[in-house]
Amino acid sequence: MLLTVDIGNTNITLGVYRGQTLHATWRVATVHDRMPDEYGILLCQLLAHRRVAAGAITGVAMASVVPALTGVWREVSRNYVGCEPLVVDAGVKTGVRIRYENPREVGADRVVDCAAVKVKYGGPACVVDFGTATTFDAITAEGDYLGGAIAPGIGIAAEALFARASKLYRVEIAAPARAIGTNTVAALQAGIFFGYIGLVEGLVARFRRELGSDMKVIATGGLAEKVARETPVIQHVDPWLTLDGLRIIFEMNAPAD
Repeated sequence: MLLTVDIGNTNITLGVYRGQTLHATWRVATVHDRMPDEYGILLCQLLAHRRVAAGAITGVAMASVVPALTGVWREVSRNYVGCEPLVVDAGVKTGVRIRYENPREVGADRVVDCAAVKVKYGGPACVVDFGTATTFDAITAEGDYLGGAIAPGIGIAAEALFARASKLYRVEIAAPARAIGTNTVAALQAGIFFGYIGLVEGLVARFRRELGSDMKVIATGGLAEKVARETPVIQHVDPWLTLDGLRIIFEMNAPAD
């Protein structure tokens, strides 16, 4: 069985594969100062809850955008499942040619997403990943990573508004019944949520002008399904896209029998 670990700034997403089948998934909060043993115990509890023995894990693939936690999870992998993890970084085969000016500046999660899209959907494509930041990644018809756009995540944008406007208060990030809010909660939800829909639609339209009319749009991340329900520009919602990409890259780098 393969354990996949996607370490983000807000959440850590984990998955266990039996062959190519995703058997179990979890999302846990990213705690930047948690020790390896704390994460290790948490991992063992999650595995036990789904009746997966830690000893049944025979491989680990990992992508991280939190450098301080990369080493922590290396220790977790070695000490709690007995595997040296494959960490997606320079020198790891991904199947994706990166055409960014400085390839080292591209986050591992974005490369992993593109590897999954290349195999599962093909190009040209735009990947919209709703995380701490909302990233838009462009994949050419040949499956090359071309570049993209990075916007503040909807949660960060909302928190900035609540923090700086003393008379406004936190509301659930959700689609209200109408765009014209008739109370403060509805007005905030309309501005935050529908305003974000406008951002997504606008950037997708610009990407389509540059990549071509046959561009596919794939959304992933925590708010992907919620956003996709409110706009026709998202064609595919793939919540575990990054985990699939880690599995694909792990198989690509596995030693030949």
